[in-house]
This record gives sequence, C-alpha cells and structure tokens, in this order.
Amino acid sequence: MPMITADDGCRINVEITGSNSAPALMLSNSLGTNVHMWDDQIGEWSKHFRVIRYDRRGHGQSDAPKGPYSMERFGRDVLSVLDALDVEKTHWCGLSMGGMVGQWLGANAPSRIGKLVLSNTNAHYADKKIWDDRIRFLESNDLDKLVDPNMERWFTADFRAKAPQAIARMKEIFLTTSKGGYVACCQAIRDMDFRASNPSITAPTLVIVGAQDPATPPAQGEAIAAQIPGAKIISFEAAHIANMEQPAPYAKAVVDFLKD
Repeated sequence: MPMITADDGCRINVEITGSNSAPALMLSNSLGTNVHMWDDQIGEWSKHFRVIRYDRRGHGQSDAPKGPYSMERFGRDVLSVLDALDVEKTHWCGLSMGGMVGQWLGANAPSRIGKLVLSNTNAHYADKKIWDDRIRFLESNDLDKLVDPNMERWFTADFRAKAPQAIARMKEIFLTTSKGGYVACCQAIRDMDFRASNPSITAPTLVIVGAQDPATPPAQGEAIAAQIPGAKIISFEAAHIANMEQPAPYAKAVVDFLKD
C-alpha cells in the first residue's frame, strides 16, 4: 500500500480496500493505535465503499517528525492523502482522535467531506491537567507504563475478560507507537477547541458514544451532537474503543447512516 507524502514532507502510511469505483470512506484511528483497529469492520465496509485507512503522523508506519502537532496539521495530512489519491470527496469515520480530526475537516474542508461519523470523541478540554500530567509522565517513562491503564479505559472489564486476544493485539499496537509522536499528539489534543467551529459544519453527522466510556464520556459526544446542526447520536454498550467491543452493530450503524 502507498506511502503518501504530506505537504511538509511527512510520509503517511495508507491502506486501501474495496472497489475504486465505490464512494470513498476514510477511517481515522484513536491515539496510540494504527490502521488495524478497524480490522473487524473492513470486510463489511469494503462491500460498500472504497475504504481508505491511514496511520496518523507519529503512529504505525507513518513518520513521526518532531512535534508539537496540531489538529490543523492532522487535517492537512488528510487533504494531502485525498489529493494524492485523486479523491474529491470522502465520507469520514474517526474514533477518538479520529473524531477530532473529523471535526476540523468538517468545519475547514467542507467540500471534501460527504458524511461525518464522529465516534467516542471530544471537542475541547477545559481542564488541561490530564494531558499535561501525561506529557510530564512520559518525560521519564516509556509507553509500557501506560499500556495497562489504557486498556482499562479503552475496554470494559467484561470485554477484557472474554477477548484476551483482542487486548493482546491492542497492547502490541500501543507499544509500537512512537513515544515522541504520542506526546506530540497529546499536545494537539490538549490545545484543541472546536466549540466555535462545530456549528458551521454542514455535513450530515452521526455521533457515536460508548455508554461506559471513561475516556470520552457520553456527555462529551452529546455536546458535539448539540453543536452540529442536525447531528444524530447513537450509543453502544462499550467503553472507548466501541468499534472493537461491538464490531457488528458498529459496522451496521455506520453503513446504515452513510447509505441512508
């Protein structure tokens, strides 16, 4: 699959499945993951769409240039990918950080976005301490010290008990993330604020929340849905990585919304 160079020289790893003649659907990952967090949905979504997955800078096989990064920078990376693939317009499904990038795109590149799915995400952190503390912690620790607490935030206790292979796979993905890239992404999340721009989004929008999500609680998704005119909202019995806890219902909800 291609490595696409963004406008500042950063190489972005991209994977494409499905027919080139189908409508495009671009997927964007959460912090500390890579393209494979969507593996459970690819089979179904590729029947309907040209699915474009990519590793955000600082993640997976993409480059990890020195930070800090910004949501605008992530959005411009996406536009570089779309331009390189000659994709004029794409649907968007982003989870956590992917939903944050989707909010930037919806407000700042409306002609490039068909429909938006914003999953398990937030628009603004009034209290920056959680991110400042995490950044400070990583000044003297590696990502392995965060992996177990992350799994507890990402997945419910029931899922962790019944799906040990999925948890092991996500631990491995998390531990292969660039520490510098991770920290630069934490800085971008800390500094983002979409509250003023979200009301300008015109793309039909579906907000997905996890009823047991401690990382981005349902109230944060509900606030985004209230900001974006006409947005719909759906809840799954899941923690933060809802597409892995509820793979089939999640896949169906996205297809139903995009094809409606």
